[in-house]
Amino acid sequence: MTDTAELLKNVSAELAKASSEFSKKAEDALGEAKKAGALSAETKAAVDELATKHNSLMEAEKQLKAKLGELEQEFARLPSHSAPQARDTLGGTVIKSEALKAFAASIEGNKRLSIPVHAALLSGDVPAGIIEPQRIPGIDSLPKQRLFIRDLIAPGRTTSPAIFWVQQTGFTNAAKVVAEGTAKPYSSIVFTPKLTAVSTIAHMFKASKQILEDFAQLGSTIDIEMRYGLKYAEEQEVLFGDGTGVHLHGIVPQASVFDPAFEVEHQSGIDDLRLAMLQCQLARLPSSGHVLHYLDWAKIELTKDTLGRYILANPLGLSGPVLWGLPVVATEAIGFEGKFLTGAFQTGAQLFDREDANVVISTENADDFEKNLISIRCEERAALAVKRPEAFVYGPFTAPAPAGG
Repeated sequence: MTDTAELLKNVSAELAKASSEFSKKAEDALGEAKKAGALSAETKAAVDELATKHNSLMEAEKQLKAKLGELEQEFARLPSHSAPQARDTLGGTVIKSEALKAFAASIEGNKRLSIPVHAALLSGDVPAGIIEPQRIPGIDSLPKQRLFIRDLIAPGRTTSPAIFWVQQTGFTNAAKVVAEGTAKPYSSIVFTPKLTAVSTIAHMFKASKQILEDFAQLGSTIDIEMRYGLKYAEEQEVLFGDGTGVHLHGIVPQASVFDPAFEVEHQSGIDDLRLAMLQCQLARLPSSGHVLHYLDWAKIELTKDTLGRYILANPLGLSGPVLWGLPVVATEAIGFEGKFLTGAFQTGAQLFDREDANVVISTENADDFEKNLISIRCEERAALAVKRPEAFVYGPFTAPAPAGG
């Protein structure tokens, strides 16, 4: 743990140094582009090299922080010098609950069962009455899930039904050298107080009562279907919530419009995302991720050079989606096709969890008793704070040049 902490300290110091160099070089590049109308190959190469170094250090720092946190948690859980005990998954927590076993053994009228589950979940429609006669061990394995927007945003907790926070909507730096006895310039920072209510995201499905006797199927259903569905609904709100009623105020409605500092010859989607990163950097908020539609990410991965070689993708590679050193969240969000969101997700926004996903099972909802059914509900409560709107850049991809153009 000591070695990891020391390594994290060194990487953080290098990151601060790289960020300062990157900001200065980005400003020099912008000045050169405005003056000459384009960047020299030498300047562009230098900026790209600094960007890659900066983003690699950010990713290394993030991974080291996560590793150190895990080590501290494991150490805290150790009762002695023995190895840490394995932790149950969400489904495992539910199916091992003594309350669930007693509930299944003797179904009582007008009784509900609540099982607290410490994990983030979400959606799915499951037809009633589908029961398999037997579960063979090993068939219920968790699929490899994609990243969600939640994985990019800084996490938070709250114990209140609403959060009070401050949004910074602008910073004008007027600092300069002044002569003795003269007035000093005023810089400007705009702060806006915000009060955001906690919203509930939930869904339910019905199933035959006999599912309680098939705990493996119940665990699989909760782990896969309900968790994925809840995350999908959460992602829609975090991205596009309009802030009215019980909706979250999402990132896209508050993001800055994509305004590239200069044009690139034969500009493509790959260039668009790099220019969006530059726009964030010039706002003093280095990007930490990209969000785009599955179709657009596939187009980028399949981009080839004049010899038919893939520019980015390696068909035999197993690494996750990454572009310009930053993680990519490929989303199914409706209306996102042809558009992208790049930003400093860790510093520009925070998602506060008021209530982790929990599961409630009831036999007394509607006509469940008559039809021998159960109702299963899964929900969470959370609030979103977009603290720095200019930390995010949203816009359409550049239209491809016509053939022969």
